Amino acid sequence: MPDKLLSNANNKLAGINVYPEKPVTETLTNGFFTVDEKWTVKYWNKAAEKILGVSAKDIMGKNLWEEFAGIIPVEFYAIDQNTFRQNIPLHFEEYWGQMGAWFDVITYHCDDTLSVSFKSSTQYHSELADSPVQKLKILTELYKYVTEITNDCLWELYLQGEEIFWIDGGHKRTFGYQVENALIPQTFWEECIHPDDRIRVLTRLSHMITAKAEQWEDKYRFKKADGSYAYVRDIGHILYDADKRPSRIIGATQDITNNVLLENELAQERNTKQRDITDAILTAQENERAYIGNEMYDNFNQLLVVAKWNIQMAKKDGASREMCLEKASTLITQVIDNMRLISRKLVVPDMHVVGLFDNIKALLNEIASVLPVKVEFRHEGIDEEEDLDEKMQLDIFRIVQEQLKNIAAHSKATRVYIHLKKEYKEITLLISDNGEGWDISDLNKGLGIKNIKSRAELYDGTVEVISSPGKGFELKVVLKLTGVDINDILD
Repeated sequence: MPDKLLSNANNKLAGINVYPEKPVTETLTNGFFTVDEKWTVKYWNKAAEKILGVSAKDIMGKNLWEEFAGIIPVEFYAIDQNTFRQNIPLHFEEYWGQMGAWFDVITYHCDDTLSVSFKSSTQYHSELADSPVQKLKILTELYKYVTEITNDCLWELYLQGEEIFWIDGGHKRTFGYQVENALIPQTFWEECIHPDDRIRVLTRLSHMITAKAEQWEDKYRFKKADGSYAYVRDIGHILYDADKRPSRIIGATQDITNNVLLENELAQERNTKQRDITDAILTAQENERAYIGNEMYDNFNQLLVVAKWNIQMAKKDGASREMCLEKASTLITQVIDNMRLISRKLVVPDMHVVGLFDNIKALLNEIASVLPVKVEFRHEGIDEEEDLDEKMQLDIFRIVQEQLKNIAAHSKATRVYIHLKKEYKEITLLISDNGEGWDISDLNKGLGIKNIKSRAELYDGTVEVISSPGKGFELKVVLKLTGVDINDILD
């Protein structure tokens, strides 16, 4: 990864040398320099030249303490020496006797170098008082762009100086860095980007600058002062000089950690629901196969064996021939009827031809032919063709079929009531019986109710059960229809 990505990006602009406009960092007169572990000066900005009276060409490559022997307070050396053992910015104030002023100092340790941002409080306030017009102009220009983005953590990136100005303490409040209205090296910001995101973010930023875009935006993980990472969203306006050359970027960083964590949690919930639905479907398929296998072996096979035996007896014994053939015919008819019942359970009803209501009525007739139960079915406010597509009709039919199977197997009910109703873009299905009821604490153990819930979740629906031993069973399923018709609400 290039350490000076933005400078490299400028070099790619067809050999053009970029000379930026005067940035906010210079207007606010923050001195800034960088030294290595031997205190050799690697960088010295114009504000440092002005404040300390030493030009960059006279100090670069020399030892800081040798050049300023007896001038810089000893306390400065003690504090700065400690910063080489820290990885976060250090902020302090110290009185400099030779200069006759208090200095506000922020130090940063990054890549075996120490960067120092400093300003004289007296000088700083004096210059602000002497240049109100200039200050107002700069702030107006800055906030013109910032107010279009956000006001969380404001910053300005000076493309030529490889420095970032963190404005108004946003990074202090949000990420814990003790920095407010001060310069930091660009490399420090780069190192705060999560290693897995760093190349992507810097490459995209370089591309946007090369392409002369007006705005850069990205999302990534940003290291906080305590070492943890926050999810952030960065937006910056790329500013150009009179010759249309990029000079600086003014922007803001927003902490979106809570939103990202919520999105991840919702996505995990959706995945969990989808896995539950898939598991229920696969389990239902396996149970159907087991049911067919058992019916063929235990029922069909035995009936056909007895039918075959009767046919063989008819061939050998003329006196019992008619009786044996009649018995064989009855057994074969029974096999055919049972096969028809299984087939109806498995074959998907043709909703396009017959429709949901008629398929439910046909199902109820089959139930009535084999069980001593009276079933009442009503539907209200539903147009099959307008309100329900074929898939939803099939899912409603399967829910009714599943619950009737549960009633037949467990309830010993004599009456069943089915009510299907549309209201405010919702379909409500109510199925109740007067059977023995069910202990709700064991409800989720049944595969049937799991299948019903899985189908309801496909429509953001809900399933509610009211039951207790000896007091019947009531199932309420609410399915949401897509879209909202204002007329339905007004009605």
